[in-house]
Amino acid sequence: MDFLQLQESIINKSGGMDKQQENSAAVRDRGQTPADFSSIYSKDLLPASGGEEITRGFLQELLNILLSYISKSSQRSSKILDFHHPHQLKEGLEGFSLDLPDQPETLEQILVDCRDTLKYGVNTGHPRFFNQLSSGLDVIGMAGEWLTSTANTNMFTYEVSPVFILMEEFLLRKMQSIVGWSDDEGDGFFCPGGTISNLYSILVARYHFYPEVKTRGMGLLPQLALFTSEHSHYSVKKSAAVLGMGSDNVVMVKCDERGKMIPAELEACIVTAEEKGLVPFYVNVTAGTTVYGAFDPLNAIADICHKHTLWMHVDAAWGGGLLMSDRHRMKLQGIERAWSVTWNPHKMMGVPLQCSVILVKKRGLLQECNELGAEYLFQTDKPYDVSYDTGDKSIQCGRHVDVFKLWLMWKAKGSEGFGSQVNRCLENAEYLYDQLQRRTDFELVFKNKPEHSNVCFWYIPPSLRGLPPGPDRDTRLHQVAPRIKSRMMEKGSVLIGYQPLGAKVNFFRCVFSNPATQQEDIDFLLDEITRLGDDL
Repeated sequence: MDFLQLQESIINKSGGMDKQQENSAAVRDRGQTPADFSSIYSKDLLPASGGEEITRGFLQELLNILLSYISKSSQRSSKILDFHHPHQLKEGLEGFSLDLPDQPETLEQILVDCRDTLKYGVNTGHPRFFNQLSSGLDVIGMAGEWLTSTANTNMFTYEVSPVFILMEEFLLRKMQSIVGWSDDEGDGFFCPGGTISNLYSILVARYHFYPEVKTRGMGLLPQLALFTSEHSHYSVKKSAAVLGMGSDNVVMVKCDERGKMIPAELEACIVTAEEKGLVPFYVNVTAGTTVYGAFDPLNAIADICHKHTLWMHVDAAWGGGLLMSDRHRMKLQGIERAWSVTWNPHKMMGVPLQCSVILVKKRGLLQECNELGAEYLFQTDKPYDVSYDTGDKSIQCGRHVDVFKLWLMWKAKGSEGFGSQVNRCLENAEYLYDQLQRRTDFELVFKNKPEHSNVCFWYIPPSLRGLPPGPDRDTRLHQVAPRIKSRMMEKGSVLIGYQPLGAKVNFFRCVFSNPATQQEDIDFLLDEITRLGDDL
């Protein structure tokens, strides 16, 4: 029985609504919402008395909108976005208005708003969306998000979230084991993004060395120094600013041409900081840089951290997914020596946003660092083991349930399924790399084979192919990627990011994290860039 037959069966059993089903199908074909909802309001839905049938019908229509969107998201003939400038959306388009009314609008209008919100947004599940590190549309993960929203509970205590709390414990243990920590090590929780996960790593590192900071503040501490590579994520500097240590005290360590931190440079920076009167305490090591997809040499840096008694954090927000692959996990060799790890399953593993984890090797440190024991939540005389009230480990009070969608996807795919998904994404990167090497109208930003799924390159339009390297060529080349990107957005056929880096002018950065992407999409990308930029 297909979905439409199942839908019809359900409606017939719920009260003989054949006519409504017929009307709904006809209206959907016209791209409109059913007339049945033109005089019905949210107050008529559950928990209103007798609201079950109306609620079922409304949610069925909403589901039809979502199913239509999901179906189109995998169709290569569909657009990635229907681009409009901010002022156009603010002014209103074809009945879509951002203004908020004083009086309630009908459910018909609500359904129109739902459809239009998707229409004017960006289809990040499209096989030709290469713009961000998180992309794709996993149906199991989406189902997990729906269930999470339906449950609408909070991750701070076991009494209101018993199943999700235990799921988080099991998942964290699994991820800690994959990192390489023993069964008696490891702690953590799900965070609202990699930036916050990285912030937690600095927070607990500072508390580990200076526990008095929790009650007495930064005034009693020496001037602390943090170290990270010049290719690392900006969240390290942001976290230092937020935590009162100052972004100027984050030392940016030089990288080689591939984007990897140079261990000798780190050692020299530590010595220099000490000579200036600073106190080094923390090193951020990147496993999968945002632009180049580079992996810092973890073992060599771990040796330096051990020598100087420094907290070693591995930001594997982007690269952590490679731990799922038997073929690629060696790129994170040495991660087991980290004192903390950031890992974002919403990136390479394709879990719907948001899904980020902070893992801390020393069990109990998160609790000690953050707990304040609010008595209205964390009573000690509850009728169960209150160690499962995990809310006091975090800075937040309420915490969204991010665990279930990952747990459900892991059930559906198994560890092997995630590994195959990662392999496929990196195979796509190798294919793009090989294609770029063969073509004369593109140049690679660096010649090395990609370590991750990042591939960085320039498109060289005909007008620049005869120019010798130098400032004039760089100035003109710097304008190429933004102009092509603008045309891409207007056309909506494909989407890819660009940026400058150091002395390198604007270049395209293609990233693969959507398992729906095929080699034909990569060929289309290169041909489309050529079509859009041939006259520049």
